[in-house]
Amino acid sequence: MTSAMLNYRTEGPITAPPLLLGPSLGTSYALWDAVAPELSTAHRVVRWDLPGHGGSAADLIGAGATVGDLADLVLALADSLGIERFAYAGVSLGGAVGLHLAVHHPERLESLAVLCSSAHFNGEKPWRERAERVRREGMERLVESADARWFTAGFTVPRLVQDHREADPGAYAACCDALAAFDLRDRLADIAVRTLLVAGRQDPATPPAHLREIADAVPGAALVEIPGASHLAPAQCPEAVLTALRTHLDGGARRGMAVRREVLGDAHVDRAQARQTPFTARFQDFISRYAWGEIWTDPTLSRRERSMITLTALVAHGHFEELAMHVRAARRNGLTAEEIGAVLLQTAVYCGVPAANSAFATAQRVLAEEEAGPDGG
Repeated sequence: MTSAMLNYRTEGPITAPPLLLGPSLGTSYALWDAVAPELSTAHRVVRWDLPGHGGSAADLIGAGATVGDLADLVLALADSLGIERFAYAGVSLGGAVGLHLAVHHPERLESLAVLCSSAHFNGEKPWRERAERVRREGMERLVESADARWFTAGFTVPRLVQDHREADPGAYAACCDALAAFDLRDRLADIAVRTLLVAGRQDPATPPAHLREIADAVPGAALVEIPGASHLAPAQCPEAVLTALRTHLDGGARRGMAVRREVLGDAHVDRAQARQTPFTARFQDFISRYAWGEIWTDPTLSRRERSMITLTALVAHGHFEELAMHVRAARRNGLTAEEIGAVLLQTAVYCGVPAANSAFATAQRVLAEEEAGPDGG
């Protein structure tokens, strides 16, 4: 008995924002091997295999399949994992699945990234012919030309070529049928989700013009062209793809920066940004994305409650310079001086009197400065 679900691999915290990664025709989720682990530091990454590819059963689709059929399988996978809304990125056929989701199931997508793909794939004829040849002859002849279709001269990824060789011919041909029937050009303007297009400058299968066509039609879309990349950009140029995806997916960082400014004040954040160096940039990004973009934006606790918890934690660990900053933040979050004093008194019991003594001194200085005002009186 075969599985009725796409084969998949998950990485990253289960509580992190979900990100689904779709493969290209002829590959498995190994296409994302050089990118997914890095993305999983901030996302719950779910990579999936096409039917008959990698570990997915071949009979999940049959002759005459459509991209919509593949999109339904992806939604079934998301449902099985309890994922309602997700960011999505896909390469080639995987990118076509993303476009279909954005048009027909926009309520499921947080954002969309389409890599080395198209809103159409040069008409039906070449794909119908390829499907017929594969059904008749198997995969070997196509595998012989895989490197030329996928990469620039002299580059290869043996694991992906092996995936191509081991793909089920019937399922591969059904995916060709899906590409033959795919054409969303007249629906691109309907896509409202935040969209990134990534093109490989040396991609012969879906040249940059195909991605430009999508970018021109989708409102507000962004386009990145990667020099030196062919059709499987995540495998050939993973750092460039990672940079583009991080920038695109960083809604958490943008949201976090807004909350960070609301809580800590523009002056503090501006000083922190001014001191940023290439060495500290990733740490600053981590703070914005994780601390402020995920934790402080979680509605389970109010900002007042988060301020109380933060004050206590800083006293417990003796971080009195940070405490001064968060006393100011607590005032912005609505705590009175009396409430701040009550929190610090509580710390005297559970964190120790010497720590609370230092904390009261720090808080008293900050509150006095606040009362004095910017002019000192």
